[in-house]
Amino acid sequence: MSYTPVEIRHVKLRRGLFGYRRHSVDTLLDEITQSFETVWRERADQSDRVELLEGELKRYRELEALLRTTLVSAERAAHELKDQAKKVAGQVEGYASEAMDKLRETGAGEVAGNIKGAVDKSVKDQPMATLALAAVVGFVLGAIWKA
Repeated sequence: MSYTPVEIRHVKLRRGLFGYRRHSVDTLLDEITQSFETVWRERADQSDRVELLEGELKRYRELEALLRTTLVSAERAAHELKDQAKKVAGQVEGYASEAMDKLRETGAGEVAGNIKGAVDKSVKDQPMATLALAAVVGFVLGAIWKA
């Protein structure tokens, strides 16, 4: 049986001829001792538990700091990669634009020369077919130009 401090204060020991009865006092002291030992063990267990939890808390705080640092680094790296990707995209767009301009200049000249030669030969050999073909090509180019 465990005793609280209030219960101990209200225990009434019976008196004997020369003071308190020895058996009652010994029994009460044994029960109080057992109760005190139980409380002492529980306090030690709780103290151990608090120590364990404080260690875990310290570990979790260190982990949180590490995660926070990692997250900040990842965000910084993401921004840097995004900026770098925009820069590279701009460069690629510039290169593509230059290539298209060169292709237009070079390709258009070559194509124009080839077409001129073919048209001259066709006009000489088949004038009516050339006129019909020119009308069709004009129609197709007009449609492409509007699109």
